[in-house]
Amino acid sequence: MKKLNLKDVSLYVEENIGTFHQKRIAGLNDLKLKRVLSKKNPYLFKAKYVLTAQEIIKSLTDAFISSQEETIFGDWLEGLAIFINSKVYDGRKSGIPGIDLEFDKENIRYILTIKSGPNWGNSSQIGKLLTDFRTAKKTLRTSNSQLNVVAVNGCCYGRDNNPDKGEYFKYCGQRFWEFISGDPELYIKIIEPLGHKAKERNDEFIQSYSRMINMFTKEFSNEFCKDNGEIDWAKLVRFNSENKA
Repeated sequence: MKKLNLKDVSLYVEENIGTFHQKRIAGLNDLKLKRVLSKKNPYLFKAKYVLTAQEIIKSLTDAFISSQEETIFGDWLEGLAIFINSKVYDGRKSGIPGIDLEFDKENIRYILTIKSGPNWGNSSQIGKLLTDFRTAKKTLRTSNSQLNVVAVNGCCYGRDNNPDKGEYFKYCGQRFWEFISGDPELYIKIIEPLGHKAKERNDEFIQSYSRMINMFTKEFSNEFCKDNGEIDWAKLVRFNSENKA
């Protein structure tokens, strides 16, 4: 085990955080109004007494963007976690399907699947996680039958006060960052570097976001509003739910 140098972490963030912001903006540029409308519940907007095109547009796009950003940033944090672990335990990106990180500590080979937060999966997804862990253990023991392999589901934020799940451990938030780095305070220390040029990057995002909202509002008004300006709910529902067969 080597001591983590926080300057290395800060430098990594400065050199790579731009990727997250670029993907945020690229996600906006690739967004299509009808794609988003097809995935949202039109009855909910009517039940909430939504009367304006812009209100509908902001509500559905904000929800879509929030979900997309969670995925993008989760992938970015996975890269940060692998980088940090490589500095401390010589960990590496795993080549085994379904496994993100491998490292050795105290004669144990740890295999990790890294998720953003603790509430990431349904029962079938948890089932796949278990299958991936079992397959990975079998693969690693093919060349060394005596290898002690421990599986871990690491979550970058949140908490789980019952980490022992039987076939694997689930480490969240502080417990996860300490596990991969040996530093119990790392979960706090990484906050500051993550703000590198955040304001400048967010200003660029806001400009793209504002243009998208205006463009989508215009498109929605043309497609789903009557001549008097009212929302044509029947047309909207037909677009979202009509049987095309």
